[in-house]
Amino acid sequence: MRRITRIATVGIASAALALSATACGGKKSSDASSSSSSSSSETKSAGAAIAYDVGGRGDQSFNDAAYAGLEKAAKDLKVKTAEAEPTEGESEADKVQRLTELARKGNNPVIGVGFSYAPAIEKVAKKFPNTTFGIIDDTSKTGTNIANLVFNEEQGSYLAGVAAAKASKSGTVGFIGGVEVPLIKKFQAGFEQGVKDTNPNAKVLSAYLTQPPDFSGFAKPDLGKATAKGQLDGGADVIYAAAGLAGSGAIEAASTAGKWAIGVDSDQYNQPGLAKYKDHILTSVTKDVSLSVYDLIKSVKDGKPESGEVRYGLDKNGVGLADSNPKYKEMTDVTAAVEKAKADIIAKKITVKTAP
Repeated sequence: MRRITRIATVGIASAALALSATACGGKKSSDASSSSSSSSSETKSAGAAIAYDVGGRGDQSFNDAAYAGLEKAAKDLKVKTAEAEPTEGESEADKVQRLTELARKGNNPVIGVGFSYAPAIEKVAKKFPNTTFGIIDDTSKTGTNIANLVFNEEQGSYLAGVAAAKASKSGTVGFIGGVEVPLIKKFQAGFEQGVKDTNPNAKVLSAYLTQPPDFSGFAKPDLGKATAKGQLDGGADVIYAAAGLAGSGAIEAASTAGKWAIGVDSDQYNQPGLAKYKDHILTSVTKDVSLSVYDLIKSVKDGKPESGEVRYGLDKNGVGLADSNPKYKEMTDVTAAVEKAKADIIAKKITVKTAP
C-alpha cells in the first residue's frame, strides 16, 4: 500500500471523525502542495501538527494513538490541527521538508511520531527557534525547543510476558518485532523477562520482520501474518507483536488459529479495524502516546512549552496492560499475577531489562 504525503489543516468540526473512517488508508483531508524551501520565518500559530511514522494514520496502533491525542486537543483545547503522512521508502530529506512545511505554516507544536524523525527534527528545530518540536520515542536529539516524549515500554511488555506465560497452555509463546532497533528490543526484553520470571520452563520464539535501514517491517501486515503463522506452527499459542501496522497481520493469524494475540501501543481490542479479531486479543501493551501528544500541545497553548525528556512509565500509567477483553478479566489467576508484577515494578522490587 503506497501512501502519499499529505498536510491537512483540520477545523474543530472535524475533530470528532472516528478512527474507523480512516482505517488503513481511508479518506483524509485534502492534499497540500509540495513544501517550499526552508525558511526561518514563522507565521502566527496555525495550530498543532503531527507528522506520522511508517504506516501512517489508520495503523490501528502507534500512529492512531498519536492521532487520538491530536483529536482530543482539537476538541478540548479548541486548537486547529494539521497532519502529514509519510511516503514509502522516504529519505531524511523528505522528513525535513515535511517538518519544515508544517513549521513554516505556523503550527506549534510540530510533533514527529517515531524515532526516525530525530535527525530531521534536530535540523528543522534550529531553523524555527520559536516553535516547539516533539519527538516520540527518542532522546538522542535535544534542544531548548525540543521535547523528547519517551516511555518505559519494557515495563508494559514485562506485564504482557506475565500474562502470556499464565495464559499459555503449550508453554510456548511468540514475540514479533517490526524492525530490529533498540526501541523494539525494549519490548522484546521486557516480554521475554516477564515470561521467564513467570514460567522458567516456557519457550519464547522471537523474530523481526526487517532490519534497518529497511523500516518497512512496521507496515507489512502480510509479513506479520506469515511470521505469526510460523510461530503458531512452532507451538506458540500466544503471540505478542510490537510491529505497528504489521501487527494487525499477526493478530489475524492468531485469531484464525483460535489462539491469543497481544496488541501494542493502542488498546487494540477496541480498534474498529480489528473488530472481527477482538475476541482473540487477550490484552494490549498500551503506551499513552495520545496523552504525550495532548500534554505537549496543552503546554504550548498554556505558554509553558515542555522541553527535554518527558518520560511516561508504569508508575504514572504512561504504559500499562489493557483489560478491555472480558475474557481476560475472567482469568483471575492471570490478572492477579499481572497486578502483583506491576506493584513490584513500581516498588522497584523488579528491575526490567531494556535489552534482550
